[in-house]
Amino acid sequence: MGKRINEARGEVRCCADILAYYAKHADAFLVPTKLHPKVGEAHTECSPLGVPFCVEPWNFPYYQLARVAGPQLMAGNRLVVKHAGCVPQCAIAFERLLLDAGAPVGAYTNLLISYEQSDRVIDDPRIKGVALTGSVSAGHSVAARAGQNLKKSTMELGGSDAFIVLDDADIDQAIPWAVCGRMYNSGQTCCAAKRCIVLEKIAEPFLAKFKAALEALKPGDPMEETATHGPLSTKAAPVQLLAQVDAAVKGGPMLLMGGQRIDLPGWFMQATILTDIQPGNPAIRDEFFGPVVSFYRVKTEAEAIALANDSDFGLGGSVWTRDEARGKRVASRLDTGMMFVNNLDWADADLAMQGTEARFGHIDVLVNNAGIGYFAAVEESEEDEVCKMFDINVFGTGRMLRAVLPGRPGTGRPRAQCQGHRPGGGVGSAAAPPAAGQRYLGRCDGQAYPLTRGLRGGRRCRAGGGLPEAQSRRFGLTATNLQGPLRSAA
Repeated sequence: MGKRINEARGEVRCCADILAYYAKHADAFLVPTKLHPKVGEAHTECSPLGVPFCVEPWNFPYYQLARVAGPQLMAGNRLVVKHAGCVPQCAIAFERLLLDAGAPVGAYTNLLISYEQSDRVIDDPRIKGVALTGSVSAGHSVAARAGQNLKKSTMELGGSDAFIVLDDADIDQAIPWAVCGRMYNSGQTCCAAKRCIVLEKIAEPFLAKFKAALEALKPGDPMEETATHGPLSTKAAPVQLLAQVDAAVKGGPMLLMGGQRIDLPGWFMQATILTDIQPGNPAIRDEFFGPVVSFYRVKTEAEAIALANDSDFGLGGSVWTRDEARGKRVASRLDTGMMFVNNLDWADADLAMQGTEARFGHIDVLVNNAGIGYFAAVEESEEDEVCKMFDINVFGTGRMLRAVLPGRPGTGRPRAQCQGHRPGGGVGSAAAPPAAGQRYLGRCDGQAYPLTRGLRGGRRCRAGGGLPEAQSRRFGLTATNLQGPLRSAA
C-alpha cells in the first residue's frame, strides 16, 4: 500500500511490542479477581464467549492484525479475520508467521473473501462478535448485520483529530509534531492531526513555519530511506481526495498550498492546506484520508474547544502549550477518547486505543473500538442460593461472576441485576482500557496517566451498576477450530 520503509519497520516493531505485551501480562490479566459483596462471597473469572470475526483495513496492514490477534491468543482463543483486499500478501504472511511460531492450525484464520461474503460469516452461529475498522458506510453495513443476528459489534470508523495550539505554545516544538501528526503514513491514519486549530495570536507565524515544513518534504520511492513523502495506497485514493478538496474550495476556503497530484510513478498527492473554512462547508464534517490539513484560526481557548468538539468523530487529539496544567484542563474538555499534551504517541502497547461516540444518521457508534454497550445477561442456576451472572464485555469477553447468596425464605429466588454500558476497547485493542470515567492522556515525557472525568450526557461509555472490576481489562473470544465452511464462504 505504499508505506515508506522507515514507517514499515516501525510498524513491525510496534506489532512485536503488542504481542510481547500480552504474552508478558497474560497471567495478571486472566487471574480471577476476588470481590467483596455485602452478602456472601464472589469473584470474577475470565471465560470464553465465542469466536470474533474481525474486518481490518489496509493502512497498517500488520498492526491492525496484531492488535486483534494479541489479546485473543493471550487468552487461548481463536479468531477469523478478513483483511483488506489490497493487502492479501500481508494477511497471508501474518498467518504464516503465527503458524511458523508454533500456533495451532485454526488459532488464526484468514478469510480471503469479499465484503459481500462477510455477511455469511456474520450470520454463522459460531461467530459471537464482530469488530470492524473502516469507513462509516462499512460500519453501517456490518453493524446492521451484526444487530440482525443479535451479536456484539465494535466499530472504529475513522477520525478527524484536532491539533490545538494555544497562544503560549512553543511553535518550534509543535511544528515537527504537526507535520508528523498529519503526514505520517502519507496522512492515511485514523488518528492523524487532520484539523489544525491555532489561537489567533500565533496563527500567522505558526502557519508560515508549518507550510515551509510541508514544502520541505521529499516525495519519492517509499523503499528509499531518504523519501519523506510517500504515495497513497491505491489509484482511487488521490481521485477521491482531490474531489473532496475541489468540493471544499468551491465552498469558499482558500487553498494555501497543494491540491494537485505529484508527477511521479505511483499515486502521489501534494501536501495540501485549506484555510478560512466557513460553517456549512463539507470540509468541516468530512474526513480527509490523506495529506490534507484543515487550518483554523480562533480568538480564544473556548472557541478552540468548541470547534474541536464540533465533529462527528471523537478518536483523538492533542493540545500544545508551555503550561501543562492548562493543557490538561483543555484536554479534559474535549469529547475525545485519546488526548495528548505536547506529544502524539498513538501506538504504545500500554495505552488503550479508544475513542468516544460519533453520530451518523440515527445510529450511535462508539469510534475506535470504544464498543457498543450491552445489558449484562443474568442466568439463574437450579439452586436458589447460587446465581451466575455473566458480565458481557462489549468486545466479547464473558466475565462470569459466581456469587454464592444465602437463601431467603419467602422471597423467592434471589435475582442478581447487572446492567449498563461497558467501557473498554474493541476486539483486540492494543492495551487495557481505562476504568469507567477515565481516559488516557499522553504527557510530554512519553508516559501516560488516567484522567478521571465524569461522563456527560451519554457522550462516553457508561459503567452501569454491576461489576467495577469488569471494565478494566480486555480479553478475547474463543470457540471451535474454524475450518471448512468459513474458509470458503463463497
